Amino acid sequence: MRLILLGAPGAGKGTQADVVKSKYNIAHISTGDILRANVKQGTELGKLAQGYMTSGKLVPDDVIINMMKARLVEPDCKEGFMLDGFPRTITQAEALDKMLAELGIALDAVVSLEIDDEVVVSRLTSRRVCKQCGEIYNTIGKPSRVDGVCDKCGGEVIQRADDNEGTIRNRLSVFHEQTAPLIEYYKKAGILVSVDATAGKDSVLKIIERQG
Repeated sequence: MRLILLGAPGAGKGTQADVVKSKYNIAHISTGDILRANVKQGTELGKLAQGYMTSGKLVPDDVIINMMKARLVEPDCKEGFMLDGFPRTITQAEALDKMLAELGIALDAVVSLEIDDEVVVSRLTSRRVCKQCGEIYNTIGKPSRVDGVCDKCGGEVIQRADDNEGTIRNRLSVFHEQTAPLIEYYKKAGILVSVDATAGKDSVLKIIERQG
């Protein structure tokens, strides 16, 4: 099973991926994870990427694609994978298509998590995270038992600096401008599946099982 998860920030891509992974044990791959791993391991691509990040520049598509190519041939991808947060643009999607063709890999589906902008704003402005272990809470749907204290490790639970309405709306604007066109791109390829992102954390799993 080889999937791409598309969706606005706050649509729940990571949550959905965790549910699918727990059932099918396939690799969950995000651009951020790949970048951090390469930088931490000191690979040539990691050193190159770190140079761009240190100077405040975006890491070029060709660097990301080469990291992705190396990641997809690792043993845990043999049974399948889910790409989360990549591709973000049509240019990246075209480069990914070319790379997958070179590897002899075909995508099974691209899952688009559909969600209203106002729901995203509500979700993310109410999100809280533990500074120590990273456990995620939500003041509306999943608050910590003691306000400001992590249930899991007792660490401080805070609101991230970028979880404010202005920043979130800017991120949504970037998504609609750069990433939303991928919906039509993959629809034309005949592999797009749309899912209601508010239908529960196992909605992607249900679609996968329904389609066999």
